[in-house]
Amino acid sequence: MNKPSGPSGVSDGLVVGVDSGGSGLRTVLADAASGAVLGTHVSRTPVRTGPGGISARHFLDQVLPAVRGLTEPHGARPVVAVAVGAAGMATLGDELRAELPGAFAEAWGVRRLALAADAVTAYTGALGQRPGAVVAGGTGMVALGTDLTSWRRADGWGHLLGDCGSGAWIGRAGLEAAMRAYDGRRGGSPALLVRAEKLFGPAAGLPGTLYPRTDRPAVLASFAPEVGRCAGEDPVAADILVRAAEHIAEAAGAVCPAGPGALVALTGGLFKMGDPLLVPLRAALEETIPHARAVDPAGDPSAGAVALAAALATGTLRLPEDPALLRLFGGVAP
Repeated sequence: MNKPSGPSGVSDGLVVGVDSGGSGLRTVLADAASGAVLGTHVSRTPVRTGPGGISARHFLDQVLPAVRGLTEPHGARPVVAVAVGAAGMATLGDELRAELPGAFAEAWGVRRLALAADAVTAYTGALGQRPGAVVAGGTGMVALGTDLTSWRRADGWGHLLGDCGSGAWIGRAGLEAAMRAYDGRRGGSPALLVRAEKLFGPAAGLPGTLYPRTDRPAVLASFAPEVGRCAGEDPVAADILVRAAEHIAEAAGAVCPAGPGALVALTGGLFKMGDPLLVPLRAALEETIPHARAVDPAGDPSAGAVALAAALATGTLRLPEDPALLRLFGGVAP
């Protein structure tokens, strides 16, 4: 579809940005013309996923009252655009794409809507509408890049098939090194063994503790900070982080557009590990994508959702539409 043009009444209009992830929902109200944030509502209840994918009804049950409360102090100012970034939108978002345009039109008369994967709102929050690559790292890891004509994605395939360099990957590698030390095998780390047993109990019981858990990626990722703490004095831990950095840089290189002017940013809790990971990662990025300039992220995914909504409202959206990653809806209200 063609990108919607800017509506009339933007000068007094409002926009809504929604960031939906595994830890809950953040709903932000902002001024359409300036993007200035006017209010935020946070829910710690993640949106349920069912046979039809992400539940539109559960999503709306949280978002509609939140927006009602946020807009109440602003009288008759209309909501002119909404952007939603949701984890799982690419593969589990069919119900949201089917129901949200009509629901938002009925609730607020809103005419412009963007439904995006959370990687897109992470990208927009970090780099805005500039060409480059963003790596979003936490328990998992995904890289997204654009030259403003199309999107490219790398990894984000989960802890069994990918997420290489992620918190879960680092934690699993650290626990493997601990078990090697327990067995007396080459590549083991006694320091990581001590930390593993402190967190999880006797090493021999670790498989029974870990394998039945439905939240295995999060449990694995919980050990990643221990790898970081050991890296200064333990060569095995340091090597794990060097390998993680290489994986992350490879993913960024796979999606970063060629040519001068491209930017690369890192966003997400993984990078709060600090220098033990960031020092080898900066070196790996310089080697893998020397043409790209590393920058700090300007904002988080909720800021990205607001920026998408404001760009829709003002007709200034430059990011490319994509069937799975970024869908735009216009003219859904009379």
